[in-house]
Amino acid sequence: MNPYSLTQLARANPFGAPLFMPGQSAPERRLAAASDGSCEYGSSKYYALCGFGGILSCGLTHTAVVPLDLIKCRIQVDPDKYKSIFNGFSVTMREDGVRGLGKGWAPTFIGYSMQGLCKFGFYELFKSLYADTLGEENAYLWRTSLYLAASASAEFFADIALAPMEACKVRIQTQPGYANTLRECAPKMHAEEGLWAFYKGVYPLWLRQIPYTMMKFACFERTVEMLYKYVVPKPRIECSKPEQLVVTFVAGYIGVWKGLFARIIMIGTLTALQWFIYDSVKVYFRLPRPPPPEMPESLRRKMGLAN
Repeated sequence: MNPYSLTQLARANPFGAPLFMPGQSAPERRLAAASDGSCEYGSSKYYALCGFGGILSCGLTHTAVVPLDLIKCRIQVDPDKYKSIFNGFSVTMREDGVRGLGKGWAPTFIGYSMQGLCKFGFYELFKSLYADTLGEENAYLWRTSLYLAASASAEFFADIALAPMEACKVRIQTQPGYANTLRECAPKMHAEEGLWAFYKGVYPLWLRQIPYTMMKFACFERTVEMLYKYVVPKPRIECSKPEQLVVTFVAGYIGVWKGLFARIIMIGTLTALQWFIYDSVKVYFRLPRPPPPEMPESLRRKMGLAN
């Protein structure tokens, strides 16, 4: 018989992952995080670092696909001139050169970094807040609705942060000659239309982003739960960090595998990379990462499932 218990082996993990047990009270979770992690679960530092992870995951990935986003926007605005993605690249290269493909990178990086800060930081905050409001049993029974509500609430504020830079990006990319840089575009828009110029696109952003984010987070959470239950043959706390990051990437990709093939390749890869970067930040800073939810013992007794 193995002389070491699973708990001892988990505590000997060189990555120093915090230990969490389903059904722990909030004080017990905080004590576990304080002893094994870099901060307490639910602390200001925890939410700040989650927000920092969101900055990197959204800012870097959206900036990386600026050329593709540029062509997509131009096809939507002027389909007669930009007939397809390949034709759009050809026309843009011929008229603006290679540098032309990077138009709008600055507002993209700033805007989506701010969106990522609010999206991921507020999601963790609202998820904890709504779970505490519902109570342990209802939070488990209604966990999908909890994920949907928390992500919708987070994206509402994230789009307010994104809207000004998104407005500048679209002007730079779709109106040749209007402005080539953010420093030119923002003052010009403010002088011509006032502050509202930066926020008149927030309603379409909400209509586009809130449903997408709701599906993104809810599908990710439930896919992780399914993978650890049916695919990964051991609990999360016993998995190495590389194994956990692989599950995160796969869950992010599977969670958005719906829709047109070309768009799925871009959005699926983008979303998977965002989750991978976000989870990597959590691993690097040794943030508390509770395992997928399990049925509380009190609910198991009520349903007659307890031993």
